[in-house]
Amino acid sequence: MTDDPPRKRMVKLPTGGQEGGRGKPARLKTAKQRTPSQQAWLERQVNDPFSAKARALGYRSRAAFKITEIDDRFHFLKPGARVVDLGLAPGGWTQMAIMRGVTSIVGVDLLPVDPLPPAQILQMDFTDPACGPKLIELLGGAPDVVLSDMAPNTVGHRETDHLRIVGLIEAAIDFAIQVLKPGGTFVAKSFQGGGSDQLIAGLKRHFTEVKNVKPKASRQDSSEVFLVATGFRGR
Repeated sequence: MTDDPPRKRMVKLPTGGQEGGRGKPARLKTAKQRTPSQQAWLERQVNDPFSAKARALGYRSRAAFKITEIDDRFHFLKPGARVVDLGLAPGGWTQMAIMRGVTSIVGVDLLPVDPLPPAQILQMDFTDPACGPKLIELLGGAPDVVLSDMAPNTVGHRETDHLRIVGLIEAAIDFAIQVLKPGGTFVAKSFQGGGSDQLIAGLKRHFTEVKNVKPKASRQDSSEVFLVATGFRGR
């Protein structure tokens, strides 16, 4: 019997926890070994007001403002809800869920994440077939909410990268459809472009309402949007 070949990771390794501060627009002095696009991205982080606000409030990332704005509209993070957070690093979404009264929550990421009690955090590749059952085991039952802020590794080829993005979203959708309680909610980061219509159409077969949402904390020059599907009707 031969060993199976190693699986290629689809999930992007996040790069850190807290994000930069704010003041007058700043340029980073040390730019050695950075490409112009990397330098621009870092300067944008330093000068971003949501990053500054997140740091001032002790939030783990500016993504905290995205999920709270979405929840203010759809009201799914509440006491008694069971929540799964896919791609949780550095923990902004899980942190906000806990602050809103969620006590039953599990999350998974490739990187280690600092503890966020009472959340249970699994360091694992979500695309590993053993990951889904392990998450449900840790949660102790079917979730009311599945969140996904995952992003795939990129290879620099636009069409290939987009296919990888869509494939990872589809994996999160398949997981949600298999495990959600009736009436449950699914929220996933997505990107405008080819394939989004098919994702929405697929979700509409299983949820009573599906929306494309762009929170204020999501940069306007970014193609990032969030799929929010509510009222899970079952498999």
